[in-house]
Amino acid sequence: MRALLFAGQGSQRQGMGAEVLDAFPEHCALADDILGLSIRELCLHGGDRLRLTRYAQPALFTVHALTYLAGREEQGEPDVVAGHSLGEFNALMVAGVLDFAGGLRLVAERGRLMGEADGGAMAAVLGAGLTEVERALAAAGREDVEVANDNSATQVVISGTAAGVSAVTALLTAGDPAIRCVPLPVSAAFHSREMAPAARRFAAVLAETPLAPPRLPVISNVTARPYPPGEPVAALLGRQIRSRVRWAETMEHLLDSGVDEVTEIGRGRTLTGFWREAAATRRTSAAPARATPAPAPAAPAAPAVPAAPVAPVAPVSAVPAGSGLGSARFREVYRSRYAYVAGSMFQGIASTDLVVRMAGAGLFGFFGTGGLPLSGIRAALDDIGRRLPPGAPYGMNLLHDMTDSAGERATVDLFLRHGVRYVEAAAFTRITAPLVLYRAKGAHRDPGGRPVAVNQVLAKVSRPEVARQFLAPPPPELLDRLRAEGALTAEEAAAAAALPVASDLCVESDSGGHTDGGVALALLPTFVRLRDRAAAAADGEPVRVGAAGGIGTPEAAAACFLLGADFVLTGSVNQCSPQAGTSDAVKDLLAGLDVQDVTYAPAGDLFELGSRVQVVRRGTLFPARANQLYELYRRHARLEDIDARTLATLERGCFGRPLAEVWERTARHYRDTGRPEVVHDAERDPKRRMALVFKWYFAESSRAALAGAKENSANFQVHCGPAMGAFNRLVEGTALESWRRRDVDAIADLLMTGAAEVLAAAR
Repeated sequence: MRALLFAGQGSQRQGMGAEVLDAFPEHCALADDILGLSIRELCLHGGDRLRLTRYAQPALFTVHALTYLAGREEQGEPDVVAGHSLGEFNALMVAGVLDFAGGLRLVAERGRLMGEADGGAMAAVLGAGLTEVERALAAAGREDVEVANDNSATQVVISGTAAGVSAVTALLTAGDPAIRCVPLPVSAAFHSREMAPAARRFAAVLAETPLAPPRLPVISNVTARPYPPGEPVAALLGRQIRSRVRWAETMEHLLDSGVDEVTEIGRGRTLTGFWREAAATRRTSAAPARATPAPAPAAPAAPAVPAAPVAPVAPVSAVPAGSGLGSARFREVYRSRYAYVAGSMFQGIASTDLVVRMAGAGLFGFFGTGGLPLSGIRAALDDIGRRLPPGAPYGMNLLHDMTDSAGERATVDLFLRHGVRYVEAAAFTRITAPLVLYRAKGAHRDPGGRPVAVNQVLAKVSRPEVARQFLAPPPPELLDRLRAEGALTAEEAAAAAALPVASDLCVESDSGGHTDGGVALALLPTFVRLRDRAAAAADGEPVRVGAAGGIGTPEAAAACFLLGADFVLTGSVNQCSPQAGTSDAVKDLLAGLDVQDVTYAPAGDLFELGSRVQVVRRGTLFPARANQLYELYRRHARLEDIDARTLATLERGCFGRPLAEVWERTARHYRDTGRPEVVHDAERDPKRRMALVFKWYFAESSRAALAGAKENSANFQVHCGPAMGAFNRLVEGTALESWRRRDVDAIADLLMTGAAEVLAAAR
């Protein structure tokens, strides 16, 4: 069985309906007459008017109605329909209770009445269910606050007076650090007793409106059950404005009725997230319990991400402020509420917990594969596959290693076997065969003859010459080689030859980890122009250009969008979150940084080339010691040329053991990992041997930081940019001052909604 779901107010944005409005000129003309304004102008260029309830509701009803009509022939009729708040009117239209004109008239009046209500507040409570929220309401003794939306097992929206909502949210967050409360940008307490006057006036309008019996089941928000046959629809519909939206119960009813597929009309796929959470919870509760051994005593850990995904916030009467920024196509392709990505971080610091949390919140994140063996990447894919519903969006990092092309190919083969559809390509200075294989696999021509790629490549670049390679199609010789070896079909190779290597290009300015010290103000406009020139000669979809590096405040994100970014990507700020895969000791260190507490040091993986990384300098001696090692390497041909006093200092401070023992461990590592030739070459080349010994320090300093080895904290290597300090200053004195409350989706919400406010204020 298939259910058709309609989103409610909160999913509006400027530009909505561009793909359907022109296809229904008669409907648009009718809407113009009913509303007394141009519906096309309102939807495509409405600006701030779309934030007002009286305009947002009829605009959404129109766009959702026309979207349904446009896809009706292809998708067929659903078995059951439901809509969240305003969306219920679209559901009633589908069921034949009212036609387009009648529905629009009702919605216009509903929006006017609700828009006249003033005062009150609303907040989404994340990480708590209905029982817990109702218990807090009772404990607070507030009769001026009630549940407006019971959306899912982990999300409830409360509504009432501003003072009451503030008191209840403070009580909830104080009692459980895993609970987060997000104020909604509304001007009234919708779906509460404060709406009683509007509900009475709207009921009078409904009494004068002809409403036919539903010809297929429509789930009422008021009862979470189908409208009863033989009873007037107006009786329940008139109570809806004032009543709780019982969406979690609606999802339960659909599951009980045998629904196994949902189609959502509305931006952001919020309702689909609620459906998946309900279905995942039911699968979990139906599974037989398994006995597990009691764990060994351990230090208290940060709250774990639940196996069932956490659904995104469904605002009731206003679009989340950051949802309209950037490229709508990016949000569609990456199935994200925002044009925002949590980027990968080395050695799984961008963890499976992070990826799952982002996906569950309707956002997108990349897992950090860099520095992990193939077995570790495989384990991460298996973990993500167990914890996310089939098809949920997430990405994997593909970190180029110029010395290990076989490892890069094995990683790509693993991604293809697991159906990974999104890859973040980093550290590439040239296009490689494995990268082309990933991009080209599954490529084809659509019925209109346009080339289409199945796999998305988001390339992080900081140099124009590298950007040009990603903006161009793959080198023909690489496609020919892959086709000759049978890795690609002739159809895949031909389609890929007309596509750029990258679907998205992320301009990486000065940031944590590897950095060329680029400046976003110079790089981003330059890369946008490169993209525009390439797009003029391209056949397929234009490459989207985003920005990364230094994004730790709403103002920084706003600046990127103002410069033309289609999306933004964050890194440093996410490693100081409960979901990051680094140690609590490192998170404690990061949470205390200011903007000046980072500096540059040699990069361990590209030590011999003199490449640099940006790292934490406060509370660690790593930058000074790493720079000393590089200077010794640059000045000397072999270890034996370094004076005895300096060598003794290195053994005591950097290495904590004799250098001879360091070399033994290093040689054993390369032999154990199947690379004995590295040891053989180093034994014949003293300079190479010195480099490998020094690089052991870089590997050990990373391991110490990841493990939180406090006895070795002086040598912690923590990649980080100044964005971390900027974010710390931003949240000082708020609930997010503690990193234990900085969930990655909370960071995204804060940066993106704040960026929208910055840009709105600048208009």
